[in-house]
Amino acid sequence: MTLVWGCNWPLMKWGIADYPALMFRVLSICIGLPVLGVVLWRWRIPFRVARAEWGELLHLSIPNMFLWYGLMMLALPNLNSGRAAILGYTMPIFSAVFGYVWFGAAMGGRAWLGVAAAALGALLLVWHEITALSGHPGSALMLLVAASAWAYGTQRMRRTTMQAHTLTIAFWMTAMTGVVLTVLSWLLEGFAWHPLTRPAMVAIVYNGLGVFAFAQVAWLVMARNLPPLASTLSVMMIPVLGVLVGALALGEVLHWQDLVAVSLIVGAIASVLWPSSR
Repeated sequence: MTLVWGCNWPLMKWGIADYPALMFRVLSICIGLPVLGVVLWRWRIPFRVARAEWGELLHLSIPNMFLWYGLMMLALPNLNSGRAAILGYTMPIFSAVFGYVWFGAAMGGRAWLGVAAAALGALLLVWHEITALSGHPGSALMLLVAASAWAYGTQRMRRTTMQAHTLTIAFWMTAMTGVVLTVLSWLLEGFAWHPLTRPAMVAIVYNGLGVFAFAQVAWLVMARNLPPLASTLSVMMIPVLGVLVGALALGEVLHWQDLVAVSLIVGAIASVLWPSSR
């Protein structure tokens, strides 16, 4: 999941260079959703969601999918891939705060140490981008709002009482997101729709198969079955990979702060995943 999502940030930036960002995401869903449907059919997982659970499904979809993907795709054209990945994956920090303040989650010393290390690592990764971020404050703020929405959604996903299978939840969340983003694209980008370019086509296929048919589903399974802090800090290698791939593929310069940030983020992941003495 980390490999798929980490490599995807520079690939998305490449794909939307000359193609509307929201429609890019809609077409990716159009590829990934049928694949996910075949998986459900092949594994004999029911598509049905009980009528009483549709309200909860919508409540989960709004922060985890609608706001995250919508705001992220609107912000991405104005930010480089590494910077966007770093801002997007401040999510674990928001998640820890929300869990402690709103949901009464217990936070031991090792957990707080992990959150602090992740925050410092994210700050170091974005160190050389702060002046560039000032040129697009709206986009940076939009991505931070998206990250905080996703953090809230992760906490809700862990506590959901839905009886439906996680893959069924993922299928319908993805389907509803496709509808919402189609409407947004028509309202905001309809004037810019045009035939697919080759870079956009390659990136859309990657997103459809890698992100929506696999990584997003894997994430929802993790979010539902692991403690929120463990699941969220586990994905902190994604912005690191996004920065490294961006440097290799797009020529973005690496600095010593990036190497220190990698060490801090690895430490943050270890702080919550390393078994306790008992």
